Amino acid sequence: MKAKFIFITGGVVSSLGKGITAASIGLLLKSRGVKVVNQKFDPYLNIDPGTMNPYQHGEVFVTVDGGETDLDLGHYERFTDVPLHKFNNTTAGKVYLSILDRERSGGYQGNTVQVIPHVTDEIKSRILKTADETDADVIITEVGGTVGDIESLPFIEAIRQIKYAVGKDNCIFVHLGLLPYLKECGELKTKPMQHSVKELLGFGIQPDIIMCRSEKPLTRSIREKLGLFCNVTQDAIIENLSAKSIYEVPLMLEKEGLGKKLCKVLGLPDTIPALDEWKAMVQRFYNPEKEVTIALVGKYVELHDAYLSVAEALTAGGIHHNARVKIEWIDSEKITEGTAAEILGKASGIIVPGGFGDRGTAGMILAAQYAREKKIPYFGICLGMQIAVIEFARNVLGMTDANSSEFNAACEYPVIDLMPDQQGVKLGGTLRLGEFRCVITEGSLAEKAYKLHDLVERHRHRYEFNNLYRPQFEASEMLLTGRNPERNLIEIVELKGHPWFVGVQFHPEFGSRPNRPHPLFRDFIGAAIKG
Repeated sequence: MKAKFIFITGGVVSSLGKGITAASIGLLLKSRGVKVVNQKFDPYLNIDPGTMNPYQHGEVFVTVDGGETDLDLGHYERFTDVPLHKFNNTTAGKVYLSILDRERSGGYQGNTVQVIPHVTDEIKSRILKTADETDADVIITEVGGTVGDIESLPFIEAIRQIKYAVGKDNCIFVHLGLLPYLKECGELKTKPMQHSVKELLGFGIQPDIIMCRSEKPLTRSIREKLGLFCNVTQDAIIENLSAKSIYEVPLMLEKEGLGKKLCKVLGLPDTIPALDEWKAMVQRFYNPEKEVTIALVGKYVELHDAYLSVAEALTAGGIHHNARVKIEWIDSEKITEGTAAEILGKASGIIVPGGFGDRGTAGMILAAQYAREKKIPYFGICLGMQIAVIEFARNVLGMTDANSSEFNAACEYPVIDLMPDQQGVKLGGTLRLGEFRCVITEGSLAEKAYKLHDLVERHRHRYEFNNLYRPQFEASEMLLTGRNPERNLIEIVELKGHPWFVGVQFHPEFGSRPNRPHPLFRDFIGAAIKG
């Protein structure tokens, strides 16, 4: 079947949930047996979010092939369970870099390079590449930003042109907008949505479906007004109310008839969606039998989106155990020797996720020490594993000046260090990105979780466990239970005699799903519940 395309735009204001909408559409179509793949187009000029401040952008989601991408790709994967790749996230920076590189190398043969057709052609080629690279029946593309933003205009023009390139029967537009509720008069207002659609029409795009973000249900008169002024039929007006959980959104949209309408407009068979497993997962989330408190100790905790996949993986682990996971977001800079017990004392488990730079690492080291000494389940991810190694080296192995060369290049015991082949490489060129193998030791906590000895996990880090210190650790109670065989790099550490203490150099959160939690997150939450 020739690939069909769905384009999702947003209007009125930002942060309406286009990513959740795109992910939900993917789930609704996949549940009907349709092969789907999601992609995101971001209008900012960065090449990717890899070097952006987490407070600016939130989490960087890593794809299987090492792409550093927008956090919405995490939503796509968690909802559809379809692994994504570098080409599934395009920024304006990538588009312009490609064009300018081509121009400098004579690729345009002396012609004037313009927004139309050259920029729009580059965008279109990237949209269509996803169809060429996958066997998907439907390509779901979210266009970042808000309709009318200057930086997103080339993307809007490109998707307008796509409809005529692939045929009107193979392309539809979904527009998400806000219907604000004014408490003073007790009314939903349609004018912002009307103007947003009008602006989209001005760019030559008539939305096939409009989705209305609202606090209140849409009345019949509201629907009639929207249909009249936005040129859509009543079944193309989809109510998108706020939900208690993002995982309920696809079920609410299915009830509103979105799945049926999508199939109708795209000419796809409207089979009964297989959503029973998803419904059961949502029911378990809403009806927990117990609660467990997890202390998330990080340096970017003021913006929860900086640890989005970690938080969702913890939630998934809780759902598996019929437990509500209460996350205590703890700024590591506030942890001192005098405050550690007070701040961490109520937690049943401690997790230290990834990060870069030395800010806040002193508090993380104290958190790892507290978990080790008090026998509290500890899960260190990437930086969190390195923190556990540093703490153990200092306080157990007697290497008082142990550190990472990232934090102190002159330290006496660089137990975490750059590998020789990384020395002298520019920032952005030293990261170990994407999937790498890990061979696990028999009888370890990791083996009990995975029930595998050989696996792959996604990575995003620069510094590694320093193999020069392996003999000291191998002679101690810190077990080196996971190893990358190709480069002989340590991937997993555990602590002998501790109920559950695991540090991993990779990012297991990216492989977790709400209805199928990652094995390590599942067992971490299980250990925290057991106490």
